[in-house]
Amino acid sequence: MNPRDAVRHLTPENWERANRLLLQKAIAEFSHERLLTPEPLADFEHGFAVHSDDGSVEYRFSAKVLALNHWQVDAESIVRVADGHEQPLDVADFCIEMRGALGLSDQVLPVYLEEIGSTLASTAYKLSKPAISAAELARADFQRIESEMTEGHPTFVAGNGRIGFGVDDFRQYAPEAACPVHLIWIAAHRDHAAFTSCADTDYESLIRGELGSELLGLFADVMTGLGLDLDDYVLIPVHPWQWWNKLSVTFAGDIARQRLVCLGAGDDEHLAQQSIRTFFNAADPSKHYVKTALSVLNMGFMRGLSAAYMEATPAINDWLASVIADDVVLKRTRLSVIRERAAVGYRHRQFEAATESSSPYRKMLAALWRESPVPTLEAGQRLATMASLLHVDREGGSLAAALVAESGLAAEVWLRRYLDAYLTPLLHSFYAYGLVFMPHGENVILVLDGGVVERVIFKDIAEEIAVMNASTPLPASAERIRVEVPEDVRLLSVFTDVFDCFLRYLNAVLSERGVLAEDVFWRTVAECVQAYQDSMPQLAAEFRRFDLFAPDFALSCLNRLQLRNNQQMVDLSDPSGALQLVGTLENPVARFRRDPLDG
Repeated sequence: MNPRDAVRHLTPENWERANRLLLQKAIAEFSHERLLTPEPLADFEHGFAVHSDDGSVEYRFSAKVLALNHWQVDAESIVRVADGHEQPLDVADFCIEMRGALGLSDQVLPVYLEEIGSTLASTAYKLSKPAISAAELARADFQRIESEMTEGHPTFVAGNGRIGFGVDDFRQYAPEAACPVHLIWIAAHRDHAAFTSCADTDYESLIRGELGSELLGLFADVMTGLGLDLDDYVLIPVHPWQWWNKLSVTFAGDIARQRLVCLGAGDDEHLAQQSIRTFFNAADPSKHYVKTALSVLNMGFMRGLSAAYMEATPAINDWLASVIADDVVLKRTRLSVIRERAAVGYRHRQFEAATESSSPYRKMLAALWRESPVPTLEAGQRLATMASLLHVDREGGSLAAALVAESGLAAEVWLRRYLDAYLTPLLHSFYAYGLVFMPHGENVILVLDGGVVERVIFKDIAEEIAVMNASTPLPASAERIRVEVPEDVRLLSVFTDVFDCFLRYLNAVLSERGVLAEDVFWRTVAECVQAYQDSMPQLAAEFRRFDLFAPDFALSCLNRLQLRNNQQMVDLSDPSGALQLVGTLENPVARFRRDPLDG
């Protein structure tokens, strides 16, 4: 590509718009997390202001404060004033001006600015694409919706850091680029690699199904030509970026000694998902997703895959699938998971000898195969990432509002159908098993029929779920997911992950457009919770112990984690240990409690 063409999206207009939109999010989320304290302005309708650390710069804006201390900031109203003059909006300048309030250390600040710059560049690229209305997108296919999402995680300000990608990589591998990708296949000697699978999956059938007999034969010929036997190796799909930028250099010794052999690109075209290192098979949607290791820093983590974690992945998925299959409530909600049916990981012995278990150097070469949801669809059904419910187009149109309109249902009824499919299985998993998911928008797939959410599909299982109950039986091979979490923060898996990190935004999207009043939204959530509790009287003691109608709950701050350490926000083996708790939030469903639990 011509180097000038590679940056053609970086125009003054796109950059100004990207900064305005990200500054809107930064003011809103940093205020929500009480890093900033906006001051009311008497001369500005619904007006507020925040000031730089030294008081020399003022940001004025109009906003409404909704439930859960959600700041609905009007992007068009934001004005930056310094020395009595209006100045251009620049999020990097904002972070520098507020570095004290944000707690940005000298070590973290430059890396965070790089993540901010990448996030802005991503938005500028999206703004350079042809506009598509929310109503049109609501009727689009699964992968078109996936590639048109304008946000990363709704909470994180630096949500598209992708440090390690150049602009050419961005245009090839970013989900918004929607560029078909051919994965690279590597043969890894069995002395250094481990393949594990679910009980109903075996290596030969999986690989033959993914590659086909012809390509598999060609790969075998390559090995024979080198005097090697493919049967002595296992095949690993690799992200092209990982091959060119990491493995071909960092694993040079293993390649030279033929512990690793590069066989070439696969035939199928894949599309990167919102999770960036996961690929959907566009050539044959019935084939597996492939999740690959990617040594790119994005949103507080290096996006590698642990070879050690991969060994237990299928067993964890088998256990969860059996729980869902045997549970009456989960079957009634029609919850499903797309199982991670097989995984493979390569152990680099020198890096393992030189590092601790959490080191990114141990996470450079692994992959997993996850079921596709496409074959499970019934006639007339279609798929959409749950992140799309928060999507707003360039004219302010809401995809969720478009789905409500398409459904023909009253908005309150539409919401309840969605909550019955999404929230009820989360509640039951928590109360019956102490089982928690990471159920944010990118990790949940909606099954839609005529605009109505019929059921949901959870994904990203083995790395994201946890069991907090000591009494919940687990097979030894899945014991890794059992974690010790203090009792007083366990319910944050619902209050934070569901209420604060998703429903807070959905409420704002629907109420701002007059689709559903805020009181009605949270009353409907409360009714869903109450209906579940009414249906399970045998769990009444657990409902009292972990009270979803409590008057308030701890505010757990995600941006504070990234601002403190944007290399590794959380130790996944101790998820509660890193929590940044700052005061409390008023529980928006508390006032809708029908009967006291102790009555």
